[in-house]
Amino acid sequence: MNQPLAGYAPAPVTARMENHGNHMLKVAMQTGQDLFARVGSMVAYEGFIQYEPSPSAVRQIARDWVTGEGAPLMKCTGDGLLYLADYGANVVVINLNGDGISVNATNLLAFDAHLTWGVERVKGLAKFAGQGLWNTKISGQGWVALTSRGKPIVVDCGGGEDETYVDPDALVAWSPNLKVKGKRSFRAQSLIGRGSGEAYQMAFSGQGIVVVQPSEDSTDRLRVRG
Repeated sequence: MNQPLAGYAPAPVTARMENHGNHMLKVAMQTGQDLFARVGSMVAYEGFIQYEPSPSAVRQIARDWVTGEGAPLMKCTGDGLLYLADYGANVVVINLNGDGISVNATNLLAFDAHLTWGVERVKGLAKFAGQGLWNTKISGQGWVALTSRGKPIVVDCGGGEDETYVDPDALVAWSPNLKVKGKRSFRAQSLIGRGSGEAYQMAFSGQGIVVVQPSEDSTDRLRVRG
């Protein structure tokens, strides 16, 4: 029985966060190294790990969110190994080295609790979306895990004059130092989403990366907020 399943056994721990296959995240938990994770994402754990839904740090930031915006988060504490997943989505692990990343809340799986984070307005898009669009920015020294509906592509904007254009429904994350602006096609009556016929795109320029998934989710990737 064990021999045919040997290839699926957990690998030795080598980092705070790492992939176990393409669709699962493994987190090495230690006392004092707390984690914020999407509610309902825990699929297994070893050791002694406790979970606190909607902790005070999340509630404080959530006051600035409209209904349905942002990811419902739980605080994970303790010692052991924690396994997270999100309906079979691909998992992307990022080690922030004092820099930051701007993430669509629907693609946020987990991040170190000591990182600085909050909901921020996406600059350069207000004239396309009325009151503006909002995203979750995470920065500091630590680990972040994202999800992608399929294997993503990471586009290096390169710092040149050329712009990178992305369908908002396929956008996962980007470097917060990039310049962002909106672009409309001839079907200007549509704003955001797969049903727009690609009528609206986001243009990125500067030095940094953009993470794009091979799926145009029908859910609004960026929330319009009044």
